[in-house]
Order: sequence, then C-alpha cells, then structure tokens
Amino acid sequence: MTEFEAEVKKAEKELEQGLVHVGTDGTAASGQDEFLGELKMQAQEYGQKFQDAASRAKDYASESFQYAGEKFKELQNKDPKELVEDAKEFARQKPGQALLIAGAVGLVVGWLLKRK
Repeated sequence: MTEFEAEVKKAEKELEQGLVHVGTDGTAASGQDEFLGELKMQAQEYGQKFQDAASRAKDYASESFQYAGEKFKELQNKDPKELVEDAKEFARQKPGQALLIAGAVGLVVGWLLKRK
C-alpha cells in the first residue's frame, strides 16, 4: 500500500467517524448530537441578528424617507429667489462642501446626458 493510499484510507475512516446518522424526524439517530445542537443554536443566533439588523435598517430608511419628505415640502414652499440666496449663503459658509456638491452634481448630469 502506497503512502497516498494509506492517507486516503485514513481520511475515509475519519469521515465515517464524523458522520452522524439522521433519523426521519431530523434528529441524530443516537440522540441530539452536541455538534448539531451548537450549529442549530448558532443558526438561530445569526437569524436573530439578521432580523435585528433588518429591523434597524427599516427604521433608518423610514426615518430618512420621512426627513427627505419634510425637506422636499420645505423646498416646494420656498420662492426660487430664496433658494438661490440659501445656496449662496451655504457656499459662503462652506466653500469646500459646495465645490464637492457641485462636482458630484456635474458628474451625475454629465453621466445622464452621455447615456442618451
């Protein structure tokens, strides 16, 4: 028997020892295996974490959508001259952010016009 064949036999024996026969009801044939129980607990824990994260994401999205709706209503009620003055005041107070915003808007508009 070669060294390779010996390793294959060893791996097969370890695999057979690691396998757990499962009954028709989904439990291990020799009772609930500890390893399977731990996996089940971890799966339940990760499922709960996923549900919590999804709930937080939903809440955050809802709050953000509500905030955006309020800002949109404020913008609808303003006069265009007021909007221009607000933009000028913002650019005076925060010139760096104003440049970044203008650049981002320019990229988006350029990308949209290039697609057509």
